[in-house]
Amino acid sequence: MELMRKFFEHDRFARDIGIELLEVSPGKAKAKLCVEDRHLNAANVVHGGVIFSLADLVLAMASNSQGNVALGINVSVSYLKSAQGKTLFAEANEVSRGPKLATYVMEVRDEAKELIAMLMGTVYRKSESVVSLAE
Repeated sequence: MELMRKFFEHDRFARDIGIELLEVSPGKAKAKLCVEDRHLNAANVVHGGVIFSLADLVLAMASNSQGNVALGINVSVSYLKSAQGKTLFAEANEVSRGPKLATYVMEVRDEAKELIAMLMGTVYRKSESVVSLAE
């Protein structure tokens, strides 16, 4: 977890939009985002890009938690409900991992545990170690 926290500190975009990393274990990650006015779109609901970014961050943490640098190559998203709450939570879980590719399922929920979005992502696993990037 400490290595992944150091790795997370280098994610300037996630930090700038307010994502907080909660938990990382091999193949899994959880994070949250306290919704602010800057996260809302013109319809006064959380912008889809913010929801996607939260899910993308847990994908990055879960996939890199195995020790190799992993980069997203494909993500599909289904927005199920508009997010109007004060806090969003995202969780990623590994469903398949090979030498070069791994697949994850991500869920984004609000504070009432209502499912806001479901995503599936595939990453390419490089030979490079995460340790070199976390320093």
